Amino acid sequence: MGFEDLLADGRRSTAPLARRPRRGRIVVLTSGTTGTPKGANRPEPRSWMPASALLSRLPLRSAETTVVASPIFHTWGLAAAQVGLALRSTMVLARRFDPAATVAQIAEHRATALWVVPTMLQRITDLPAGDRDVDLSTLRVIAASGSAIPTGVVHKTFEVFGSVLYNFYGSTEVSWASIAQPHELREHPTTAGRPPLGTVVRILDDRGHEVPHGTVGRVFVGNGMLFEGYTRSGSEKEISGGLMSTGDLGHFDPSGLLFLDGRSDDMIVSGGENVYPREVENLLSELPGVLENAVVGIDDPEFGARLAAYVVRTDDPEGAGLTEDGIKSHVKAHLARHCVPREVAFLDELPRNPAGKVVPRLLPKP
Repeated sequence: MGFEDLLADGRRSTAPLARRPRRGRIVVLTSGTTGTPKGANRPEPRSWMPASALLSRLPLRSAETTVVASPIFHTWGLAAAQVGLALRSTMVLARRFDPAATVAQIAEHRATALWVVPTMLQRITDLPAGDRDVDLSTLRVIAASGSAIPTGVVHKTFEVFGSVLYNFYGSTEVSWASIAQPHELREHPTTAGRPPLGTVVRILDDRGHEVPHGTVGRVFVGNGMLFEGYTRSGSEKEISGGLMSTGDLGHFDPSGLLFLDGRSDDMIVSGGENVYPREVENLLSELPGVLENAVVGIDDPEFGARLAAYVVRTDDPEGAGLTEDGIKSHVKAHLARHCVPREVAFLDELPRNPAGKVVPRLLPKP
């Protein structure tokens, strides 16, 4: 049957044209750290504003080469691809991540930017010096997001690559919230940085009132790319004054830098005291011999809840000498007594999902 035959058999239709859907045309899966991943409807960008927001704190240029190591089936890798397309970048992709191959790609293609999740960055900085003995002089930007970057990895990145590390904070639902630049990370390795152009970040209490700098509260974000609900269950994120909750707890320091103190549902009450696992994780990441760690709350019949720390040791004498008592003593020396983990477990690795995030429910029971 030819095209003319199809036309002859056809008939005029009086059906009205379909209206533009209200929901976004982009559906991004959440990472699934607390359960089954959800499909988050994203609005379709109507201008250059989303790209302008990122570029206000990220020195990318048009028509350059970017190595995208993070998976593009999650929001961070997708963001890399979208920004790369907007800037007419050459994007180097790989089916599987290999740290040595990634470094080789940067040198081979003279890439100026690398997009990674923190676990990838850690594996790259842990490479033997010989595997990094290539020309990386073109690399100006390492953009990392997806989870907290361990303090030791921040320092090692600066040692190996220079002042090129940018830490993005956001979520599938709110897109971006803040970006930490190299000079901020050098002074404050755990900071999430400052909101980029056109983005509002507020720290609110349980009644929706803004709290002073230095006070921990719930993080709310406003920008032009807030999600429009999950594909099956609609919006489950709290809205306050046009701002959307990220589900995180955080605070601003006196200079306006944002710091995260954990998830709202991660905070535990132990013996009547509020305890934030992220605070303990950040402290342990600075301890020599700790490669990575996760701190979670578990039920306790006497105190209501208590902390358990899961630690991966470095493969060197400092890691070999790390003990449970040493972990507890370090926390006790720097934080309040109720922040000291009751249990410490040493693991070969932390359970992670394909996006590189730790999955707490898969941690072994202490």
